[in-house]
Order: sequence, then C-alpha cells, then structure tokens
Amino acid sequence: MSEIKYCPLNYTMNLIGTKWKPLILFHLLEGGLRSGILQKKIDGISNKMFTQTVRELEVDSLVKRIVYPVVPPRVEYELTEKGKSLEAILRSLDQWGIEQSKQNL
Repeated sequence: MSEIKYCPLNYTMNLIGTKWKPLILFHLLEGGLRSGILQKKIDGISNKMFTQTVRELEVDSLVKRIVYPVVPPRVEYELTEKGKSLEAILRSLDQWGIEQSKQNL
C-alpha cells in the first residue's frame, strides 16, 4: 500500500487558489470593508460568486463577517489572524504582477 503524503502547497491552494479569493483577501489587508464596497473593488465578480467566496473564506477562518444590528442591515468583512498571516504572500503576488505588467508594455 502506498503512503499518502501531506502537501502543504495543496493545502494552501485549497484555501486561496480560486480566481476570487486572493483578490478579496488582498483588498481586506488595509482593514475591514462593508460588503458592497468590497464587492465593487473586485472587478467582474457577480453577487452570487462574491457571496459564495466570502462564505468559503469564512468557513476556512480567513475572513470574519460582522453583522451590525441596524436597519438596513450593515455587513462588514475583515481578515482574521489566520487571514492576516497571508499578507506577505498576497503582497508578493501583487508586486510580481506590477513587475510583469511593466515588462509587457
């Protein structure tokens, strides 16, 4: 019988490896945002996909959802400590994108 080996990169990619997750996490690095503002920062994301993605991030303890008891309801998202621990990775990806886009001009 072959031994199944644990792959840390696979674990990480399962947490943040979709099209939208890194973008949402990146925009929350500067602090919590209301859901509508956060969604507007993510160009091209639908309501359904935004809701699905933040729920997945919440289940994985990367994002915290805060609901304020006001009318109309106010919802904000912010990074958890686990989510904040991805800052260096997200900023590195952003910097890499800046450098590569300059080369492709």
